[in-house]
Amino acid sequence: MRARRVLVTGGASGIGLAMARAFAGEGAAIWVTDIDADALAGCPADWQATRVDAADPEGMATLYEAVATRWGGLDVLCANAGIAGPTAGVEDVTLAEWRSCLGVNLDGAFLAAQGAARMMKPAGGGIILLTSSTAGLHGYPNRAPYAAAKWGVIGLMKTLAMELGPHGIRANAICPGAVEGPRMDGVLARQAAAEGTTPEALYRGYASGSSLRRWATAEDVAGMAVFLASDAARMISGQAVAVDGHTENPAPRV
Repeated sequence: MRARRVLVTGGASGIGLAMARAFAGEGAAIWVTDIDADALAGCPADWQATRVDAADPEGMATLYEAVATRWGGLDVLCANAGIAGPTAGVEDVTLAEWRSCLGVNLDGAFLAAQGAARMMKPAGGGIILLTSSTAGLHGYPNRAPYAAAKWGVIGLMKTLAMELGPHGIRANAICPGAVEGPRMDGVLARQAAAEGTTPEALYRGYASGSSLRRWATAEDVAGMAVFLASDAARMISGQAVAVDGHTENPAPRV
């Protein structure tokens, strides 16, 4: 991949950090955002780093003003910021929890993509990658806000591909399955408490639901992002690409 200017939202930890590292390894200039100031402080000194709430329109507008001033444009957006949301039956999810989950996962993707489109269209090209989830392909019990948001991300991506394709801009969504890391550890703990089981049993269940019988890593997802941003993927747009070992059963139990 040619050296590019890459912006990663939610880029100071987990999948976002893995994406940023992978693009940096390909020679790209990196700009990460996150709401966690401590995590941002641990990023490499040669990266740009901005604390911002992905769902805050004023904060995101200020971010893009800074990107335009410092970089003069943007080649790749990885709209990755997201939260797991509540683990509960739909009858127990509060409206505040629903709005919070959709705010970060869907509003955040929209605001990031909107800012990128405004920069990329005049430049005649660019790449927008949205992080969805296999929950956005299959749904998932007791995760209604998260699944709804991630389905919405795929719908947003399809529309971006149609609107922006004539301007040389490709848009795709990456749909991770179960990914090793602190976020899924939290999901397992909350789900185990809600269902009266153990995180270990749920871990085995998630693995058994994929054909490869294992979890993905953040690096697996980052590798897909680098590929989709590369010239080798120049005819790939409008796609929701799963990185999940092939989900056979989205809600398995052991």
